[in-house]
Amino acid sequence: MHFKKLALIGCGLIGGSFALALKRAQAVDRVSGFSASSSSREKALSLNVIDESASSIQDAVQGADLVLVAVPVNAIEACLVSVRENLSAEALVMDVGSTKTQITLAAQRALHDRFDCFVPAHPIAGKERHGVEHAEATLFDHHQAILTPTSESDASKVDLAKQTWQALGSTVSIMSAHAHDQALAAMSHLPHLIAFAAVNAIANQEQKDLFLSLAGPGFRDFSRIAASAPSVWLDIFFSNQHEILDQLSLFKQAIADFEQALKSNDPKEVEKLIETASTVRKNWTPTGSKN
Repeated sequence: MHFKKLALIGCGLIGGSFALALKRAQAVDRVSGFSASSSSREKALSLNVIDESASSIQDAVQGADLVLVAVPVNAIEACLVSVRENLSAEALVMDVGSTKTQITLAAQRALHDRFDCFVPAHPIAGKERHGVEHAEATLFDHHQAILTPTSESDASKVDLAKQTWQALGSTVSIMSAHAHDQALAAMSHLPHLIAFAAVNAIANQEQKDLFLSLAGPGFRDFSRIAASAPSVWLDIFFSNQHEILDQLSLFKQAIADFEQALKSNDPKEVEKLIETASTVRKNWTPTGSKN
């Protein structure tokens, strides 16, 4: 597996890390990058994340045998329309969006007869800090990457996409877009929503400054993801709205169980609820973990 040219559309944390990881694997000769922000392109160039700054998506894609679209979910369709204009016959196209059903439909509309070259992808990796200056070649090491090909996906492209993510250090899973969106709503999207809400609940109180001054490791660990970028999560919440609302209903019931047990002065029930959660968490080992 080796690419002559990567067209990187979106020179941010994930896209930049993908380019660096591909270079680390010595799997690409040249990286051409485009971002709507010229400053992002120039920063990526100065950091050697990309080898050339393209003036347009079409220019970046020209001659590329690998295209990665690493932009917010709601911008993907418009980017893919531009990608299609100069897409070579053998190119593999992937995205890195956190929701897959909406992106797959957008790709079908944008790519038309070239849709078979598109393999939706989602690396389960990231940071709270965004921007290409935080990109790392090791970002995907020992993390999962999920592919959600459709019945129209070219089998050879799916295999190439799998090889690519494995070369970047990822453990690859393949599932349907719907199954992906259900799982990510439960394991990523809802936890982010809860973290945002919990921090807001503190921020809305008069004693917030005192409370925050007393916060320790528990608050630090729980609230870490609440520092995530609003623009990213706004896109995710609305692109996977139905699945997130389903998970939110289940979470509200779990909260109600604790509330009822506390109101009923029932320590045994509270202990049971805590023990259930504690057992699940203790028995969980992240896929790809070296531990």
